[in-house]
Amino acid sequence: MSMQGVQKAMGGDSLFLRKATGLVRSWSVFDAFIYAFFSINLVTLGFYIISQMYFFEGGLIPAIIISGIIILTECIVYACLIAVMPRAGGDYVWQSRILGGFVGFVLAVTGWWFILWLWTPIYADMLRHIFFVPLLGVVGQASLATWFAQDPNGFMLVCVITVIFAAIVIGLGMRTYSQMQKFCFWIGNAGLVIVCVFLLFGNNAAFQAGLNAQAPRMFGLPAGDIYTATIAAGTEAGAATPLWGGSLFAIFLLMPYLVFFNLWPNWGATLYGEVKGADDFKRNFYGMGLALTITTILAVIFFMLVDKTITWSWLSNANAAYWNYRWGYTETAPPLGAIWPYPALLAMFLTDVPILQFAVLLAMSMWFFGWAATVFLSSTRVIFAAAFDRLLPEKMAEVDPRTRTPIYAMLAMIIPGLIVSVLYVYNIFDFATFTLCSTLVIAVTFLGTTIAAIILPYTKKDLYEASPIAKYKIAGIPFITVAGVIFGAFLVFLLYQWLLDPNALYGIGYSINEAGLKNLNSLIFMGAMYLLAIVIYIGARMYRKQQGVDLDNVYKEIPVE
Repeated sequence: MSMQGVQKAMGGDSLFLRKATGLVRSWSVFDAFIYAFFSINLVTLGFYIISQMYFFEGGLIPAIIISGIIILTECIVYACLIAVMPRAGGDYVWQSRILGGFVGFVLAVTGWWFILWLWTPIYADMLRHIFFVPLLGVVGQASLATWFAQDPNGFMLVCVITVIFAAIVIGLGMRTYSQMQKFCFWIGNAGLVIVCVFLLFGNNAAFQAGLNAQAPRMFGLPAGDIYTATIAAGTEAGAATPLWGGSLFAIFLLMPYLVFFNLWPNWGATLYGEVKGADDFKRNFYGMGLALTITTILAVIFFMLVDKTITWSWLSNANAAYWNYRWGYTETAPPLGAIWPYPALLAMFLTDVPILQFAVLLAMSMWFFGWAATVFLSSTRVIFAAAFDRLLPEKMAEVDPRTRTPIYAMLAMIIPGLIVSVLYVYNIFDFATFTLCSTLVIAVTFLGTTIAAIILPYTKKDLYEASPIAKYKIAGIPFITVAGVIFGAFLVFLLYQWLLDPNALYGIGYSINEAGLKNLNSLIFMGAMYLLAIVIYIGARMYRKQQGVDLDNVYKEIPVE
């Protein structure tokens, strides 16, 4: 398609067609900022994983602040690499060109392709609890709300809905997606502001009264003192995490859970081949760094407001009671039943006006809908880049001529994602315990990229010296190397805690504490994903060699535009 044809089809005159790949640079740095902001999503990822962190001894707010400061070094690492090589595929391109094709392919496709299948039901779990359940409860459909909240078939239906929605949004192209996420960004934040206003001007007595009156009305729960009963259930479940305080070590032990939420300001790094001005380090850093900083500040403010009105102690008890029951540690249902203690829903108990409750909760759901496509979008560009290098079938590198979307790469996410959803929803092979695996495997990929960043100035000296980041140094040491060492050390700490789990806190590794939980199925699943990547890589090399194609020569060159 000609350049003029792309402009006409995509609705703009300022788009740059990457003629070799067929992709289009249609995003601004502000679009990339919103994508990063949604990727470390306070309302979906944040509320969801923080609700599971009820049994730690370190303070939540210190953990959020300290981890946010450390993760700023991740933003530096990725902003630098993007400025040096702004190409679709991100981690895969950098690792394969700096560390070699084998390492780049195995780490990137496992972390950005295979493990993202597991994120499909995790996204859907959030959708049902922040959209279907609360909105159905507000309109008086208690039985249907409960069906979505606890029935596996209802959960599976939401998985299918999640996949369909993400596929449609991605399929419409980057330009359309950017417009949709801007709409969701403003509406979602407006909803959060209203929730914060309710928490600011409300009080605990009003919350107790609203909870006890409206939870039974919305969800068909037995009438009674739900507030006090929740405290008792949460105490029995072992709720212990304070909002503040705890030793520094105890605070750090929260982080392998917390990074499920805030490790992802770089989630759009695989898309920067489609972002205008991506060779500007400062603009890249501001986009990711501001997303992380603003989200960190929002989280601190929000949970302080929760503590003022709902009280953090009560919310922690509600979370403990819910997950203790859902994880099967008790057969006694919590006072809220199958209803997840969604903080926005709890705040809406401060009013008894259904129209207002519905409008605010609907606005809050935009945090999900503006974010939902991230489950597949970034991954499709890694698949695309590997196919463009001919490690995967060329079909996966084909883009739709109208939307410039790699449709076949997207199908490689959708179909396996649905299969894994079945395993997760119905807990086949204990898949429901694998949630943190979704973070661990990606962290391994990030570690590979971080190592590549550390050695870039020394192993690719000409490339580094010719880049816009060469002027940034600390005491003569390249800035990218310094940031890489700090972030790499943090990743090593996380991986040690997840895999060896000496304090028996995370349940996805082989705990070296004899009394700890050992999740062998989790380790087998992750090992199988890496083995699959290795098999594909070796098979592709053999196949291409028969065709007379030397893939080593491919990795000696930076992908063309």
